[in-house]
Amino acid sequence: MKAIVQDRFGPPDVLKVSDVDRPEPEAGQVLVRVRAAALNPYDWHMLRGDPYVARLTGGMGLTRPKSRVAGIDAAGHVEAVGPGVRGVRTGDEVLGFCPGAFAEYACTTEDLLVPKPADLAFEQAAAVPMGAVTALRGIRTVGRVRAGQRVLVNGAGGGVGTFAVQIAASLGAEVTGVCSTRNTGLVRSLGAGHVIDYTREDFTDGRARYDVILDNVGNHPLSRLRRALTPTGTLVGNGGGSPGQVFGAMGAMLKLLAVGTVVRQRLRVILPAAPAGPVREDLLAVTALIGSGRLTPVVDRTYPLAEAAEGMRHVEGGHARGKVVLTVER
Repeated sequence: MKAIVQDRFGPPDVLKVSDVDRPEPEAGQVLVRVRAAALNPYDWHMLRGDPYVARLTGGMGLTRPKSRVAGIDAAGHVEAVGPGVRGVRTGDEVLGFCPGAFAEYACTTEDLLVPKPADLAFEQAAAVPMGAVTALRGIRTVGRVRAGQRVLVNGAGGGVGTFAVQIAASLGAEVTGVCSTRNTGLVRSLGAGHVIDYTREDFTDGRARYDVILDNVGNHPLSRLRRALTPTGTLVGNGGGSPGQVFGAMGAMLKLLAVGTVVRQRLRVILPAAPAGPVREDLLAVTALIGSGRLTPVVDRTYPLAEAAEGMRHVEGGHARGKVVLTVER
C-alpha cells in the first residue's frame, strides 16, 4: 500500500511516499481503509521530534521517529476486524484516532473509533478527532464553561479554535474570538458574539475581563493573560510555541501550573488529545454535537496523500483556517 513515511526527524521534506506492507488487525484491532486524514500541529511535533525534551519520554523516539508511518486522525471504512472486536463491522464508516493514518490503510482499536455522522464528507470527518476533542476538553472538561459566562478563545480561527468557539457557544457562553483580520468573518459565523483582530487590538490590555480563556497560541506572558481574567476566572493553556525548541511550550505550561497553586484564579493546561486514555466518550460527544447541527468542522484546504509534505508546511506556518486534510484515493 502507499504510505507517507519518515525515517528521521526533520522538516516536512523528510516525508516521502513509499510502498509498505498493509497492516493486518490483531486481536482487538480494526483495519481502516483510510479515505481522509487530518494534519495537526501534533504531527509536526512528531515530524521534527520537537520539543527535544519530549523525546526523553519515549513517545516519539529518541534519535529517530518511533512510528515510521505518520498521522493520527482518520476517517474511512472498516476493512477488517481482528478477533474479539464486537463494536464495529466490516463496511462501517468511522472516524477516530488511527496511528499511521497517512496511508491507504491503518490499524487501530475499536475504542478509538466512532461512527461517522452520515451528513459529513470524509474530509470533514477526518478533521474532527484531535481538534474537536481537544477543544471539548479545553472548554467543557477543564474550562467548565457554563451558560452566561464570558469566554475568550485565543487562536479562534485555527484547528482547535474553530471547534472551541462553537462548543462554547453551544453551552450558552458569550464568546469572544481572537484571530487575524482575514478570519474575523469566519469566527463570527461560528458563534462568536465578539471578535478581536489581534493585529489591531490586544485582549490582554485589561479593558475587558473573561470568566474563561482558552489560549491556543501561547503568544502572551502569563501576567498579561491573568490581567484579562476575572479574579476567580479560569485560564486553560493549550500548547503554543514554534518548531525547533528544546522545551517548546512545556516551560510556559509548568510556570502556569506553578503560579496556579498560589493564586485564586484557576490556571490549568491541556495536552492535545492523542490515542491514549479514554477518548471514545469525547468522540461521541463531539459527533453528537455535529449531528445536532451545533458543531461543523472547518476545512481550510485539502491535499492528495502524495503532497503530505506541502500540507505539513502549510500547517507549520500557523495560519490555517480550521483544519488541513489529506485525501486518499480509493
